[in-house]
Amino acid sequence: MKKKILIDVERLKYPKSGIANVCISLIKGLDEKLCHFDYTLYGPKKNIPLIKADFDIIDWKFWQKKLKINTSYFSLIHVTHQLSDYFHSKKSNQKKVVTLHDLNFLHDNSSERKIEKSKKLVQKNIGNADAIVCISDFVKDDFLKNKHLFNLKSDVKVEVIYNGLVFPENEKFNSDKNYEFINRKYILNIGVLFPKKNQEVLLNLIVENDRDLVLITSSAKSDYKEKFLHKIKDLGLEKRVHILENVENNEKYFLLQHCESYCHPSLAEGFGIPPVEAMYFGKPVFLSNLTSLPEIGGDLAFYFKDFLPENMRKVYNDGIEKFNADKENFVKKLKERASKFSYKKMADSYEKLYEDLLN
Repeated sequence: MKKKILIDVERLKYPKSGIANVCISLIKGLDEKLCHFDYTLYGPKKNIPLIKADFDIIDWKFWQKKLKINTSYFSLIHVTHQLSDYFHSKKSNQKKVVTLHDLNFLHDNSSERKIEKSKKLVQKNIGNADAIVCISDFVKDDFLKNKHLFNLKSDVKVEVIYNGLVFPENEKFNSDKNYEFINRKYILNIGVLFPKKNQEVLLNLIVENDRDLVLITSSAKSDYKEKFLHKIKDLGLEKRVHILENVENNEKYFLLQHCESYCHPSLAEGFGIPPVEAMYFGKPVFLSNLTSLPEIGGDLAFYFKDFLPENMRKVYNDGIEKFNADKENFVKKLKERASKFSYKKMADSYEKLYEDLLN
């Protein structure tokens, strides 16, 4: 009889978030393979994609934080992010896997109170884990450096499994929206409008070139957004900066397909899904050289080594020139690199880990 595994995909409550994307990729990857286990998914049923395989679903309800669901018949529980509010305890005969996306709270000038609160929640998740999966080598190194902050099982496995993406089937997308910028050269950025994403430096980048800047954002830190909007005004960029909120996937792909480039000057990134999507569309990618981003872009991305406007403009102009000089070859290599981060690879790696723990 197949052993039963429970996968916590509760983050599908926020279907446009990065972690929700990863959950969908994992579900799809497991659904398409010959599975060695009986899988049950825990999350909001309405947001779980259609599954061909015979997976059970436990529908998420807000009161389950207090009234815990019975997990005694599962051999393994996989918690898909380190700040989960669920499945903190486990039975002595159960195995537990936790995916660690980042320890950003240690590095992003959080208050002492927030650091302590986050540390406690991470501890509840990873303290009894048999395996901790880091989503990049950067996250693994950061975790090992800060391991002393947590009490862990002495034999816990720590390994890297990159996030996997589900790429769109086709490469041509249409939109019925009339974007005024669509036939102009524009730089695209995707992500929450937060200080750590550092989007404001892109305003300095475009102020002296003729590009538009398009931001696809799912949420914002209100004080950062206010500062950002003020800066747009101060620089006189109201007609050249476009903030689009909660964009559907097909619309996002349409905008990726038409942008001149993708820019991601982030200060803290556990992985970085949007740069991979941009590479899949064969777009030149400009990244900060911080945290996990050099792992994602490899030698095909162009890197901002600092955020001084003139240096950023030089990196940008040189990069675009280099890309256009060998465009066909560049596009081919970018697509090949993107395909290394596929949902199938991710699902295979997780299932192999489940097997290793349960045998």
